[in-house]
Amino acid sequence: MVTVFYDSMCPLCVKEMRKLSRWDTEGVLQLVDIHQADFCDRFPHVDPSSANRILHAQDSSGKMVYGLDATYIAWQAVGKGHWVKWLRRPGIAWFADKAYLFFARHRYRISALLTGQARCQRCQLE
Repeated sequence: MVTVFYDSMCPLCVKEMRKLSRWDTEGVLQLVDIHQADFCDRFPHVDPSSANRILHAQDSSGKMVYGLDATYIAWQAVGKGHWVKWLRRPGIAWFADKAYLFFARHRYRISALLTGQARCQRCQLE
């Protein structure tokens, strides 16, 4: 089981989680909204402020991974890792990580440009 901690107020983040959810035919992902009222009680080892700045995930062995590594393990879990594996290759990973950090920092503005909606009160996965 791979647990992905995502921002439900970001339309692009929720769109990504919807896609992963559709691909998760084996039930190998747990998608967790960091804005849930009981989040800190359920996941005391995850700082919601940090998880709001950069994607967090926990792999099947319990190891925490972040950013594009979190994206990669989620996609890999649903059988689509080959689509993003190239982002983790030496020489590319450094640039991809910088681009990801830029995206993460400006995701609400980017979402507004791409979807017309910067934020939602809580986007629904359905």
